[in-house]
Amino acid sequence: MKSKERVLSSLNWNEPDRVPIQLYTTPEIAKQLSDYFNGRDILDCLGVDFRYVAPAYKGKIISQEAGIKYDLWGCGYRTITSPAGAIYEEAAVLPFANMKTLDDVKKYPWPNPNDFDYSNIAEQCRLFGNFAVCTGDAGFPDITNGVSRGRGMEQVLMDIALRDEVGLAIIDKRVEICYQILLNTLQAANGKIDILCLGEDCGNQNGRMFGPRDFNDIFRPRLKKFYDLAHNFGAKAMMHSCGDTHELMSEFIDMGLDVLDAMQPEPPGMNPEKIRQKCKGKLAFCGLISTQQTLPFGTVHDCHTEARHRLDVIAKGGGYIFSPAHCIQPDTPIENILAIYEEALSKKL
Repeated sequence: MKSKERVLSSLNWNEPDRVPIQLYTTPEIAKQLSDYFNGRDILDCLGVDFRYVAPAYKGKIISQEAGIKYDLWGCGYRTITSPAGAIYEEAAVLPFANMKTLDDVKKYPWPNPNDFDYSNIAEQCRLFGNFAVCTGDAGFPDITNGVSRGRGMEQVLMDIALRDEVGLAIIDKRVEICYQILLNTLQAANGKIDILCLGEDCGNQNGRMFGPRDFNDIFRPRLKKFYDLAHNFGAKAMMHSCGDTHELMSEFIDMGLDVLDAMQPEPPGMNPEKIRQKCKGKLAFCGLISTQQTLPFGTVHDCHTEARHRLDVIAKGGGYIFSPAHCIQPDTPIENILAIYEEALSKKL
């Protein structure tokens, strides 16, 4: 099977020739893998079945100053290094925090979806024609995290809890812009995109992030429009969410989500067998290879064993994409990473 056929077969709940494979890494791990494979494409070497297309941003971005790098939303970031040696951009300039009125929201220089160049999307899709073609990422619409980087997490949570009109206006502005960018991209692709990738962290290590009322009032209508957008263009809707989302899976199914992405097996409610039984035939999974325990701290044998379990138990009948549960962190032994992918590539369903 070609990668595209393999992925779509699994997402349509049929068994492909082998499990579809995905990879999420930090830049540090990507560099280590590239070195290991002597500069060859690590996606090819690890059998990854997905490729991404995206428009290039041509609009204005605030120039870097005093060690602060700005994004297209006008949020500023300072580079930090974690104890494990990973380099991250931490939000340091929060322009949305200064918004006190609806007029402030209206006057802000928001990014314009028309400042993206969509002209080569069709050609990107053609070049990746044998793969499952994706667009978007976990930053679309990424309401809680995305707005927090410009307003502060505590304030965003208060905005949601109190239904603050300014906070909700900022949320809706982000949703509107993200939606239009993806709409323009899907239109430019002319039906050649297979998966629309989205993100919203609806869980944490202990359970759901928001109660039923907040989820239904704030998140459900805003997320569902993106799922519907994917389906309007014949694509699958795949959404990243960290944490324990088992209580929300029936909601995601009802909303029309096709794939729940980067699923963590560690939280108490995320037992792979139990959630698979609950969602089989209705909601596909991507992830479930532990990036908190097995990959960084397990042995090579542990990694082979966990990978084999996901293939033998979770992948049967389709509806599963083999993947680490999140971006593989820099303190992960390279031999452990190779072990899980060796298992996935050697194991026919």
